[in-house]
Amino acid sequence: MPRINLFSKIVITLAVLIVLIAGLYFLSNQTSTDVLRNELNKSNTSKLDFFQSQVDANMDSVTLWPNLLVRDPDISELRDMAPIGEGSLDLDMINLVKRIQQKISTQESSINWKCSLYIYSPRLGRVITVNDVRSYDDAALKQRLRQGWHVRKDSPDATNSYEFSLLTVTPYYAMKRPEDADLMIEVRFNSSNIVRMLDEFNSDGRRNPFFYKQDVGTIFNNTADRSVAQELVGKLEQQHLMDISNQTIELKGIKYLVNTKQSPVTQWYLVDYIPYSDVIGPIQKSNNLFYATLCSLLIMGCVIAYLLYAQVQVPMKKLIQSFQRLKQEDYSVRLVPKGNSEFSYVFMRFNSMVAQIQELFGTVYLEKIHVREARLKQLQSQINPHFFYNCFSFISSMAKLENYKAIVAMSQNLSAYYRYTTRQERGEVKLAEELDFVTSYLEIQRLRMNRLHFEVELPSWLRHLDIPPLLIQPLVENAVLHGIEGRAGEGIIRLTAKEEAGEIQIRVEDNGKGLDEAGIRTLMNKLDEPMGEETGCGLWNVNQRLQLRYGEGAGMTITNGEHGGLIVTLHWRTHHGDGKETRGHD
Repeated sequence: MPRINLFSKIVITLAVLIVLIAGLYFLSNQTSTDVLRNELNKSNTSKLDFFQSQVDANMDSVTLWPNLLVRDPDISELRDMAPIGEGSLDLDMINLVKRIQQKISTQESSINWKCSLYIYSPRLGRVITVNDVRSYDDAALKQRLRQGWHVRKDSPDATNSYEFSLLTVTPYYAMKRPEDADLMIEVRFNSSNIVRMLDEFNSDGRRNPFFYKQDVGTIFNNTADRSVAQELVGKLEQQHLMDISNQTIELKGIKYLVNTKQSPVTQWYLVDYIPYSDVIGPIQKSNNLFYATLCSLLIMGCVIAYLLYAQVQVPMKKLIQSFQRLKQEDYSVRLVPKGNSEFSYVFMRFNSMVAQIQELFGTVYLEKIHVREARLKQLQSQINPHFFYNCFSFISSMAKLENYKAIVAMSQNLSAYYRYTTRQERGEVKLAEELDFVTSYLEIQRLRMNRLHFEVELPSWLRHLDIPPLLIQPLVENAVLHGIEGRAGEGIIRLTAKEEAGEIQIRVEDNGKGLDEAGIRTLMNKLDEPMGEETGCGLWNVNQRLQLRYGEGAGMTITNGEHGGLIVTLHWRTHHGDGKETRGHD
């Protein structure tokens, strides 16, 4: 059996690798497509829920109008007045009607929907609107008296215009006994309000949402493809799929991703659909490009394999062996250049490099240690609190008020605070000392802000943990200045320390005004960048000091808290593995 040379092995390996990659890519692409479809359905459902909630919120707001008007003194006077029949209105009644019309106008202007209010008075025999007072057909009105919202077309020829109406009667039991009604209030609005909201929801141009209710009709946006929407509704009704929120429907060979949401207020369905090709089309183009690229790579790999074997493989093997010896701290290794190829130049530069490394290794290593220590001290020295002006102002104010207890408390805490900050000669302090220092700072701030409260939780086995000084105070200071002071009401700061699986975690949580997700991402990105003029030095220095002292795995995380503020967590790995030795130290 003939021996297979290296070139053949490389070509076969490349072919098998490309086939495996293509198969894995196909499976991964199928999984990604399913995930994308599911995520898109979730996103569409969330958007439909939000839009439906906006429509329902407006309708709920309009629904409350009759209940608000019934409690109005002028409306109550109209309801309780004596019957006057068809006679003319006197001056007092005219003034009462004008006041009611003014309140109707105010109520109709309270939302951005165009709505109309009608107040029917059986005793007066008239209906009051914002611009008119006229007689009405009492029998016809009482025939329309039913609970809930009712929808009807604006006119028999209207295809996309509906009128929504809601009748309320007092007393409430008169809904079943219309003859006992002493006042009826009707709210009306046109479906053009919903059409306008659908147009705003369709602002990206990819969506065509519409409302549908069986036996009533359909409300389209102004740019909707009505023929596709009607075919879609017909298929959903025919197959009883209207209550399925996420599904794929095929119409005339074209697939659509369809999402539906039923309103609990009006029982109308909000339907949104997107052509499946708009989602999968770019992925299919990417797949074709990927497979073409794989074929090109196979051809190029065959050529490169030959060149690699003939001109690179042997010299590279020697170079790798020499690097392995260098990795094992054998600085006597040297390579013998042959010919005038590029590898001859590399071999000579390798020999020169090894000689220089052997000569300078000790010196460079020591200088690196000195630079690291100097940077740590420089970063630590940058943290300098700037709030003593406010402390002196507080002491001055309390002296004028002869509040000596507050002066003594401020002086003691301020003394403890600056005694700690001036002890810069130590590279590490106990965690208990750092938390006592933070407590002094918070006591100072609580003297200035009575609404500030704080909690400190420290397990006994972590009291003697050594940490860099001034590590926690900048986090607490940011929580007070940027979280608590910028928000009215009670301010709470909670500071906890714990150890889990060999990792120390110190968390500072506040209930301040917090940040949105974009703001948190921006702040986290700035922590990993070089400090600029717009970057605050406090959090940046703390993050840099942690990484310099404990390695790249250490650092700071920022998340939103449950009470509206931020949670800033410092974390680093201990040298004890599972943390048992840390507990034993106490």
